[in-house]
Amino acid sequence: MHSIKVIDLKFQQAEKTIASFLIQGKEKPVLVETGPHSTWKELKSYLNLQGFKPGDLGAVLLTHIHFDHAGSAWEFANEGVKVFLHPKGLPHLANPERLWKSAAKIYGDEQMDKLWGPMETIDENLLVAVNDNEKVVIGDLTFTAVHSPGHATHHIAWMLEDIIFTGDVGGVKITDGPVVPPCPPPDINIEAWKSSIKKILDYHPKELYLTHFGKISKPKEHLCELEVIIDDWAMWMKKQFEEGLSAAEITPQFMEYTKQQMIDQGVDKNLQKLYEYANPSWMSVSGLLRYWKLKQENRL
Repeated sequence: MHSIKVIDLKFQQAEKTIASFLIQGKEKPVLVETGPHSTWKELKSYLNLQGFKPGDLGAVLLTHIHFDHAGSAWEFANEGVKVFLHPKGLPHLANPERLWKSAAKIYGDEQMDKLWGPMETIDENLLVAVNDNEKVVIGDLTFTAVHSPGHATHHIAWMLEDIIFTGDVGGVKITDGPVVPPCPPPDINIEAWKSSIKKILDYHPKELYLTHFGKISKPKEHLCELEVIIDDWAMWMKKQFEEGLSAAEITPQFMEYTKQQMIDQGVDKNLQKLYEYANPSWMSVSGLLRYWKLKQENRL
């Protein structure tokens, strides 16, 4: 038997935007996702309340290396805890300078510390690359790595028995709001994402756990809705791309388009704000535009 605790990291002092998951079996607990370093105090405090110090963990499992999922991984590695991740992500956590610069281009240097906090290097001896369908056994807990590109080439959904921790390939859904796809640059690939959704459904999961945010009890319904909105956003962006509009011209239009979608589904202003924290709509513009540019150039 095991227990799963959803840890609300209270990103930017907002609830239900970024989660970590503490899984306890009979031996050392495992953490899936660390959140950004800007929420490290919240995560550490929660672990302390559960009777654990960071070094007590049996492992940290990352779905991918974006700051909101992996930003505190180095703190656990500093305590000797091994960090399991996709092979493509390993070099970037061993030396995060390139990752930092890439994120700074999106968010701006002045926002990086406020949003994410520092990301320090991790000793490669504490980074464990995991292949597709490979099993990671920590005490009496056995996790299976499900490589799931689409949001990021270095993405893993982690399966524990009939439960899957989806990272971002499972989309963003907060409380009773709609599911939406986070589409930041540079790795958005619609075909790969839809293939990953099918791959996850083929495992027939009983429940999904989303980093943004929490438990989903109807996986098939959820993922089918996600696929519909992925296509909706992608085709909307294709039209703007074909008209030759710039990202600066498209961004306010897309923000209005997605806002209206929220309003049409009865999402109030407070919940809309949480969605913007978890998945800023402006960020998807450059990601989807890049996707269509690569498609046009036959590079996808």
